[in-house]
Amino acid sequence: MLAELTAGAVADAERRAVGAPLAAVERAALSRSAARDARAALAPSDRVKIIAEVKRASPSRGSLADIPDPAAQALRYQQGGAAAISVLTEERRFSGSLADLGAVVAAVDLPVLRKDFIATEYQVVEARAAGADLVLLIVAALEQDLLARLHHLIGELGMTALVETHSADEVSRAIDLGASVIGVNARDLSTFELDRDLFGRLEPLIPEGTVRIAESAVSSPDDVAHYRDHGADVVLIGEALVTGDPVATLGRFLAAGERPAGRNRKERT
Repeated sequence: MLAELTAGAVADAERRAVGAPLAAVERAALSRSAARDARAALAPSDRVKIIAEVKRASPSRGSLADIPDPAAQALRYQQGGAAAISVLTEERRFSGSLADLGAVVAAVDLPVLRKDFIATEYQVVEARAAGADLVLLIVAALEQDLLARLHHLIGELGMTALVETHSADEVSRAIDLGASVIGVNARDLSTFELDRDLFGRLEPLIPEGTVRIAESAVSSPDDVAHYRDHGADVVLIGEALVTGDPVATLGRFLAAGERPAGRNRKERT
């Protein structure tokens, strides 16, 4: 499934490149104002922060929500206390688009993540051209040389890479890059099975000073508290927010992410 999703995203980017060659997209990217400092926005604090996702559909659940106005949805997330916004731009299985990303960027004051299956420099450059502040890189989808090149390019363009992992080996590869923001996705993108405890097993491998993001398997405040207790700085949430009242749901999730006084992360033994 991951290989299929990545191949489809690359093919769609190649189609866009026919009408918007790389040189033109680079000019658009370089003309944008500086990217927002996502690393600072997601830094550890006295409670778990939330990246709230604009997500219409997924391969595992099909259609989730219509979201005719992604900018309005993102503004509700901002009102509810989100630290950043994630926008699915994959077209085939997630029903997203770069237009969604651009609309959200124009509407909110928060860092915005382009969440897609990124495997080419063109996709990175068009993310900045659309105004993205963060770009997702999935370690499992990329050979290390390509992963390193894309990670470097994201930094050169002033953005932040969210480097997503699913295993100890992938965490090691992310560390080798010098990644400052590392995500652990509870969903296996090959099988789409969930393992909420994966974050807790991998978190001790992630160096201090790195922003730790727990992704997927969040449907209730208890899930946020679980990730909080296992050392997460940030939780990325999509489905639970698009299928209910986003402001009220964010309020419950943020309350569940509050840490005991004087404790920023899980105490290590």
